[in-house]
Amino acid sequence: MKEMTEIRWHGRGGQGAKTACLLLADAAFASGLYVQGFPEYGPERMGAPITAYNRISKTPCTIHSNIYTPDYVVVVDESLLHTVDVTAGLNEQGGIIINSHKAPQQLRPLLRGYRGPVYTVDARRISEECLGKYFPNTPMLAAVVQVSRVVDPAEFVVNMEGSYRHKFAHKPQVIQGNMQALTTAMEEVSRA
Repeated sequence: MKEMTEIRWHGRGGQGAKTACLLLADAAFASGLYVQGFPEYGPERMGAPITAYNRISKTPCTIHSNIYTPDYVVVVDESLLHTVDVTAGLNEQGGIIINSHKAPQQLRPLLRGYRGPVYTVDARRISEECLGKYFPNTPMLAAVVQVSRVVDPAEFVVNMEGSYRHKFAHKPQVIQGNMQALTTAMEEVSRA
């Protein structure tokens, strides 16, 4: 990992982009890193575009602003590719991770000339198979860890299991599904 990694999340209200952003911050913190995880709110309604941000660093994060030149962008809702410039400022050495059943090459024409790595993961299918409902944030969280390596993937899985055991202490039946969604997404993320 470089000194600081910056990640920008694009999703819609209710899809869990903010939650995934905060879970990534928790996982990185548990790995001994310095973190920031915060959302940017516009119109606060279900389905409205939202943006969230992570800074993950080996040293204290002294920058306190939105992220304008991210190393990675996570797109939780593929439809945003048509309405939001998700690649604005994106470092071509990093990458964009998109929730889609399509191959990365199929989405590249929608990325406004971005030439860096493009990754896809079918978070809808994974979450429906593993969780029985559409919760794209868990597979997308795993995909960003697998691609960016901001935390060690094996350590991340262990930390997330502990987090889920705490969070779902009264619903232990959902732990296994979330863990399966994490590991499946890590295995299935595709790159172009």
